[in-house]
Amino acid sequence: MIDYDNALFNIDITSGNMPHPGALLIAEPFLKDEYFSHAVICLVEYAMGGTAMGIVMNRSTAYTLQGLVKDVTRKKDIPIFCGGPMSCDRLYFVHTLGDIIPDAKEIKPGLFIGGDFQAMLRYVNAGYPIEGYIRFFIGYSGWSREQLDEELHKRVWAVTESADYAQLLTAQEDSYWHRAVRNMGNSFRGWRFHPKNPQAN
Repeated sequence: MIDYDNALFNIDITSGNMPHPGALLIAEPFLKDEYFSHAVICLVEYAMGGTAMGIVMNRSTAYTLQGLVKDVTRKKDIPIFCGGPMSCDRLYFVHTLGDIIPDAKEIKPGLFIGGDFQAMLRYVNAGYPIEGYIRFFIGYSGWSREQLDEELHKRVWAVTESADYAQLLTAQEDSYWHRAVRNMGNSFRGWRFHPKNPQAN
């Protein structure tokens, strides 16, 4: 059986970036997976040859923070995103709030995950800005030892940086993926023009 995706649209991932906490994994255009098709993942933990953890930044859900957390009094719905297929009974939040949320783990300078839950609730209920500052997720993405390194070797992901954390915490779905690809420069320009299903063309 012919693999049309590779035969017709073979894409060379030439990025020299190495994975590290805070780096972004950009799914190659034809990755067929319920969670990872056109996904942009922010790496939270990574060690070469070891395990890795990340959060899918752009997969929306029908859930809201108000629907999952009874103590949220803010009236405008706050969307919940799907961070990945693991621990889907847990709530995660990625933010740029730093010391405003005590005990937050710094992914890289200026970007954080988690922290004091009550401090997060106070921030949300006080009406402070959400978009571009904090994003909520159920679940995360995880890789066993050497699994991510093998996927990178197979060119499943391109690795890039995010220089604008406010942009990292805005937009969703394919528009988010296309923006990330655009930010990788002209060498990835072709990714934006390949159909997700070339057999349908």
